[in-house]
Amino acid sequence: MPLKVAAFYQFAALPDFGELREPLRVIAAGLGLKGSVLLAHEGINGTVAGSDESIDAFIGELQHGILFGGRLGNLELKFSTASEMPFRRLKIRLKKEIVTLGDTAVDPTQQVGTYVEPSDWNELIAAPDTLVIDTRNAFEVAMGTFEGAVDPGIKSFGQFKEFAAQKLDPAKHKRIAMFCTGGIRCEKASAYLLAHGFDEVYHLKGGILRYLDGISEHESRWRGECFVFDERVALGHGLRQRQRNDGAHE
Repeated sequence: MPLKVAAFYQFAALPDFGELREPLRVIAAGLGLKGSVLLAHEGINGTVAGSDESIDAFIGELQHGILFGGRLGNLELKFSTASEMPFRRLKIRLKKEIVTLGDTAVDPTQQVGTYVEPSDWNELIAAPDTLVIDTRNAFEVAMGTFEGAVDPGIKSFGQFKEFAAQKLDPAKHKRIAMFCTGGIRCEKASAYLLAHGFDEVYHLKGGILRYLDGISEHESRWRGECFVFDERVALGHGLRQRQRNDGAHE
């Protein structure tokens, strides 16, 4: 039977994140899950794999259990499958940020760009006055991206600030649409741009994964494959697993 993979995140105030690590590890380990979960004062970000029942129990604990006390009720969540376990071990880690931009003043819980559903994304990025930006790392962009998207040429998300300072101008770029794998990087990038004078900023809700899951290949403006940070390496339309042909990046 294929394994179920859950990718999730939420920006939420977790001032007690350090105290949550061990109880969360005990829950995940008890369910036989493997994968990686990041905890920070700003929220949670993770991908885990296991049986259908174990994944459903774990997500239920995040959303409704006493450990988080209802603070993860708006969890951004995507499911896919794997033919074999895509992770070697379980890791629950404490971080300064759940996605590292390097600017702790940016708070997506206070302001964030306009979410765009996958069904509305094609129309937005086809508009001639929309600047479409891929916020992922260069090696991810090389595997696949949306037609006409700008590649910032960054090695890590923390370099997005330098790209924005050098290449983006609020007076010139009136409408910006951004995307990333699951939605977390472009959500934070949109908060950053709004804080630096950009007025009309959009981002793809649920990221590329939700788009590939919900938009047919015939209608799609996506070209190539979507890199994922586990041993499956890449997913295609319908979140179908591609044949692994090289080493996975951590």
